Amino acid sequence: MRLPLCCCSLLLFGGVCDVGVAADAFPTKPVRVIIAQTTGTSVDTLARVLLQRVGEELGQQLVADNRGGAGGIIGAEIAARAAPDGYTLLVSSTGMQVITPQIYKKLNYDPLADFAPLSMFAITQNIMVVNPSLPVGSVKELIAYARANPGRLNMSNAGAGFQSHLAGVLFTHMAAIDVHHVPYKGGASLIAVMGNESQFTIAPSPSVMVHIRSGRLRALASGGERRSPLTPDLPTIAESGVPGYLSTGWAGLMAPKGIARPRFEKIYAALVKAVRDPATRELMERQGGDPVSGTPEEFIRFVREETARFGEAIRLAGLKVE
Repeated sequence: MRLPLCCCSLLLFGGVCDVGVAADAFPTKPVRVIIAQTTGTSVDTLARVLLQRVGEELGQQLVADNRGGAGGIIGAEIAARAAPDGYTLLVSSTGMQVITPQIYKKLNYDPLADFAPLSMFAITQNIMVVNPSLPVGSVKELIAYARANPGRLNMSNAGAGFQSHLAGVLFTHMAAIDVHHVPYKGGASLIAVMGNESQFTIAPSPSVMVHIRSGRLRALASGGERRSPLTPDLPTIAESGVPGYLSTGWAGLMAPKGIARPRFEKIYAALVKAVRDPATRELMERQGGDPVSGTPEEFIRFVREETARFGEAIRLAGLKVE
């Protein structure tokens, strides 16, 4: 998704107002960036790497403001109600943008209509990992083992409705295997696999890479459409026995709806330039993110595709709308 900067496409984008605000006068003070997750999460870590470089491009500091809770609703509501002057931005991600809106019946904001999406800036592969003692070395072998031992394997996840839960539900459905889905609280799901309390899971790459390198977990495959440049030797789940399987995480940047076009374009240009900066890319890759950029229209289309994909997983998981 690393595409040429195309300002003409921005002129057609509905979340941006054609208001005569001088782009060269913006920004004149620090910009608040709401991260609807707690400090230390993969999205938070990747965002902080990027924001420093974007701030350098804009000539003002971008200040991270973590507002986690309620699946991202708290942070998203704050951003949706903020003045569309470019001084408040929102780090969007899989959970708050496509999962939470389909689980919570009543939201005080529209996940797309109330924002002006700028661009994605990172994709995080979901990696299938197993306890090293499990006698399997590939996805095909895991499926065969599960079918030979129905109901005997535990597949951990970070909690109902979390990305790892839905990635796991989709996998077991498409692979037609019978396993126990065991919910834990956040990172405890990985500890469970390392301790063999659960035998495998599918989790975001930033959270598992250190354990894979240490040998505490064994990686079988990634959930992307194609192999990640960060793990070129690791096959995808789709090419390893489950055709059509796709489950990744992502992060992007949005502004409140109604932002003036010149300010939107200036932020967008700085964002794309930051993502393409070799030093920034290297830092993001170290954190387990694949740096990407694209047009606002591509971002919107991707979010809609993700909404449909995770909607199917939510249905299969039998999650009730709250």
